[in-house]
Amino acid sequence: MIGKKIGVGLLVLCALGFQGCALAGLPLLGLGQATLNGGTEVVSYTMDSVAYKTFAASETDVRAATLQTFKRMAIDVTGTERKEKLTEINAVAGDRTIEVEIDRITPRTSRLRVAVKKGWFLRDRSTAGEIVTLTADTLESKPALGTTAGGRRRAS
Repeated sequence: MIGKKIGVGLLVLCALGFQGCALAGLPLLGLGQATLNGGTEVVSYTMDSVAYKTFAASETDVRAATLQTFKRMAIDVTGTERKEKLTEINAVAGDRTIEVEIDRITPRTSRLRVAVKKGWFLRDRSTAGEIVTLTADTLESKPALGTTAGGRRRAS
């Protein structure tokens, strides 16, 4: 009888202990954001470990930076398809397949989405995040475009 009361008491304590902020469980579900480089860059993830980030750069610039990143990482591009406002890039790295979507939000804003798959069910979140991070580094190291902040051409 005493053991039963102790068991019920522990169960009640556990139930009370697990109450609180609903956001505390999100990392367990794989949702949320990862802060990189000392908090200066944020890579977001969906529930199925797809990494994504929005850049203040044109779709063309993000595509070029992504392809340069693949070259830097020795990732083989297997196909590229350009649609009206979307570019899809497929690549292979070892036993992983990589799917990249670059969505043009505005002429100067683009969203990069990277999914790295290993087999039928497994996803490689860390590789997807690294591709997004290195693409951001490539964009930052790119020489400034020939326009001013107002969008006017600079005199050369």
